[in-house]
Amino acid sequence: MNWAPPLLAPWRLARGLRKHPSAILLAVQMLGILSYPLMEDTGVGRALFGAMSIAVLSLVLWVINRASAHWVAWLLAVPAVAMSLLANFVGMPMLLPWAHAFESVLYFYAVAGLIRYMLGDMRVTTDELVAAATTFTLMAWAFAYAFSACQAWVPGSFSDVAVPPQPRTWMELLFLSFSTLSGVGLSDIVPLSPLARALTMLAMFSGVMYIAIAVSRLIALTVIRQQQR
Repeated sequence: MNWAPPLLAPWRLARGLRKHPSAILLAVQMLGILSYPLMEDTGVGRALFGAMSIAVLSLVLWVINRASAHWVAWLLAVPAVAMSLLANFVGMPMLLPWAHAFESVLYFYAVAGLIRYMLGDMRVTTDELVAAATTFTLMAWAFAYAFSACQAWVPGSFSDVAVPPQPRTWMELLFLSFSTLSGVGLSDIVPLSPLARALTMLAMFSGVMYIAIAVSRLIALTVIRQQQR
């Protein structure tokens, strides 16, 4: 019988989590979806949102380094973190759209790294299956940050079907991103400016192609492995 002292259990758990960085990132993002609505209406909440965004960026860098180590990710992350800190804690909100633009590019870079990681061999591991879900959420965050930068630079880019054009909240833009990528079409946010519509069309295309290529391949390889047993 395998038995470990209680004090060793956390260390074993930590080692197990280090083998599945994508799972940690996915869990944090799911937690963010549940907690973001509580942060948007207060100054303290917005500061916590900024801190949580920085924590997620750190996890993104960890996942990228595990999938394919590149110095490009650090060139994108450093200015993103610096501008986010200045915007949320020093009172320089004009830097926030630029921070979101850098974060969007970083998330897209992470998506490319995870797709390369998943397509790198003909085996399907548990971490790769979790990475498939994590990649989709990273893509949703990337487009949400792009939408946020877009509406800051082009006012009136997005509108609620029942409300005149005004800046949409982060949660509304994230909801638009998820609904567009998944193809369900449930969002009540409408892109109005040419740039907003171009970004939305790219999100539609990316969601369809990702599901068709990456997810389908992982499912097919899993089925083949089961049949060969």
